[in-house]
This record gives sequence, C-alpha cells and structure tokens, in this order.
Amino acid sequence: MDAQLVAFTGVAAGIVALPGADFTVVVRNALASRRAGVACAVGVVAGLLVHTALAVAGVAAVLTAVPALFGALQIVGGAYVLYLAWRAVHSATRPRPSTGHEPMERGGGLREGFLTNALNPKASLTFLSVLPQFVPDGSPAMPRTLLLAGVVVALALLWFPVVALTVDRLGRWLRRPRAARAVEAVTGAALGALGLALLLAPLRA
Repeated sequence: MDAQLVAFTGVAAGIVALPGADFTVVVRNALASRRAGVACAVGVVAGLLVHTALAVAGVAAVLTAVPALFGALQIVGGAYVLYLAWRAVHSATRPRPSTGHEPMERGGGLREGFLTNALNPKASLTFLSVLPQFVPDGSPAMPRTLLLAGVVVALALLWFPVVALTVDRLGRWLRRPRAARAVEAVTGAALGALGLALLLAPLRA
C-alpha cells in the first residue's frame, strides 16, 4: 500500500470538505433546485480542475513569484464573491414564490460554481504547496503529481454533489418562504465575510 498516497487522500479530503465560498454557493443553489445544486457542484469541480492543472504545470508558482498578480486575482475573486453575497441578500428581501427560492436561470448554477472556484487564487497556492510534499524522492514528478491531482478532483466530484443532494433532501422545510429568507440572509452574510477576507488580504500583505 502506498502510505503517502493514503495520507495525501486524507489531507486532500479535509481541504475539499473545508467549508468555503464553494460550499456556500452549492448549498444556495441546491436550495433553489436539485438540478441547480448539482450543476453548481459540477461547476465547482470544473473550477478546481483549473487550479490542479495550474499546480501540475507549475504555472501557479508565478502567483507566488509575482505578488501583484496574486493580489489582483484575489481582488477579482473577492469582488465576485461579494457580488454573490449581494445577490443572496437581495433575494432574501424580495417577494418569492411559494417554493421559497426563486428558480435559477439556465446555466446559472454551473457558472457560479465554476467562477467561485476558478477566481480564487488561494486554491492554486494550496495545492502547489501540498502536492510536492507527497512526491517520493527520486520518482518522476509529473506522473505522481497528475495522480495526486486526480485524487483531489475525484474527491471533489464525490463531495460537492453529495452536499447538493443532501441539501435537496433536507430542503422541504428550508424552501418555506420564511426559512428561505433566513437561509439566503445567512448565505449572503457568509459569502460577504469570505469576499471581504479575499479583498482585504492584499492590503494586509
């Protein structure tokens, strides 16, 4: 048994499952509909593919070498997450259908999931810093890194659809108008905090 691979799988599972903006948008979309939730989950995984590809190619190292570029990407990502926060809060204050949540536009969940993950440069840096630690000395780096990246994507492909389907199953009472407003408000607050953290990080650096 490859002990390093097993250890990496555990570490990667923790990283993937750690609640963040991607988790929050999947929950929000799943409350709108099962289809939107699963589409958002797929979008999140697609965004993750961008970061794992960057990490494998080593391009993500540029983000570390050029702080201004990293800061610019953080600002763009933070601004997008804040936009999602505004949408959630705005939705919480609007009249809504009896189902509790307004229907998502076609492709909206997929796009939100992809952009939320793809515009977060910290994901690239996370994998860039973690992947090399699990490449055995003397072994070819590219095949091993591709394997590790595949593990990350596989875990995400399991985790986020499960989150979406679980929220959908529990969504009967969450979709009631009063509960829906509360969920949207809490989601907006969470996304707002995450977006502000991304925006303020370059200023603290």
